[in-house]
Amino acid sequence: MRDLASRLAGRVQLTSDGLKAYVEAVEGAFGSEIDYAQLVKLYGNELGQGEVRYSPPICTGARKVHVSERPVKALVSTSHVERQNLTLRMSNRRFTRLTNAFSKKLESHKHAAAIHFMHYNFCRIHQTLRVTPAMEAGLTDHVWSLEEVVALI
Repeated sequence: MRDLASRLAGRVQLTSDGLKAYVEAVEGAFGSEIDYAQLVKLYGNELGQGEVRYSPPICTGARKVHVSERPVKALVSTSHVERQNLTLRMSNRRFTRLTNAFSKKLESHKHAAAIHFMHYNFCRIHQTLRVTPAMEAGLTDHVWSLEEVVALI
């Protein structure tokens, strides 16, 4: 959380899931300089047996919980990061448990993540943006080739 705080130039609104450890971590890193809320998902009882037990329980609702300062309730959402996590898992099998590609070494995991994010942000044109995220953010003026990415090494 401190690393995130050090990378941000201005005040932001943050939404996390309901993990209690986030409250202390956010407060320690940002103090009162953040608008923070939690989206706490509510789940039904898990009664499944056999193969069903590998499926997540059914989400029956969600509560938006104000944690600090002035978060805008309409903007309290974890959808963007959940979509990003799904894209990462589907694009990079190292992030999927129960596969033979699952990273066993932290260093290998970090390298795989860096390659994924570099490609995702600099090389891949996104359907909704019609450019790469790096181009949209003004970080580059062109779609990077894989040769350009490899040349960074």
